[in-house]
Amino acid sequence: MTVTPAPTPAGAREAFRGGLRVPTAGWAPGYAQANMIIVPREYAYDALLFGQRNPKPCPIIGVTDTGSPHTDLAPGADLRTDLGAYRVWRDGELVDEPDEITKYWNDDLVSFLIGCSYTFETPMVAAGIEVRHIDKGQNVSMYKTNRECAPAGRLSGPMVVSMRPIAADRVADAVRISGQFPAVHGAPVHIGAPEALGIEDLAKPDFGDPVEIREGEVPVFWACGVTPQAAIMTSKPPFAITHAPGYMFVTDVPDYTYAV
Repeated sequence: MTVTPAPTPAGAREAFRGGLRVPTAGWAPGYAQANMIIVPREYAYDALLFGQRNPKPCPIIGVTDTGSPHTDLAPGADLRTDLGAYRVWRDGELVDEPDEITKYWNDDLVSFLIGCSYTFETPMVAAGIEVRHIDKGQNVSMYKTNRECAPAGRLSGPMVVSMRPIAADRVADAVRISGQFPAVHGAPVHIGAPEALGIEDLAKPDFGDPVEIREGEVPVFWACGVTPQAAIMTSKPPFAITHAPGYMFVTDVPDYTYAV
């Protein structure tokens, strides 16, 4: 079944609150989306420091009060219900992928919202650059890399990247446009040669869907906000909740707010 993306953030969140489970690329174009990691207060400083030390993959754009499921990035929204899919982790192991997390919620949790590269896809499309996973209704391809993040407290792990195939003659434009949005990952971290990142097979992403690369196109890699999930797998905190990769929180903040 083909689902038409909601044109507004409120419409997107309402659809996900109602149980729709689809990747959010192309939803509410013109508005920023966010990755999410939720940790007990005991780990909140470690998570904040991890983002501060690794701003390229983990640009923090919002932090909630302890125990609050609400954010200034979308007044009235509920982080427990308004994403399309979540992941629940215990001791670094994925134990559930629910549609909402109210049964896991408690007053000791702190939520971090992290910039998402979906935010700069709208201006890329407006510039005539194809974003294939949107055109095909797919999730973006994401990969663990051989680049280690700077550790912070009890958190460490590899950087994750997202990949978009870009026509060779438009790579410079994609770099320029995304580079205008440093708060949502900014310019690519690598272009071409996936093996240099330790990626053996682009057809087998660690997260998301494989996306076709056509003749005359170059794989372009951006730092990805799924990186905290790789840190959870590596560091094995006792409990954490994240978004499911590609199933972001749609904010009320216009894209251009994060442009420089």
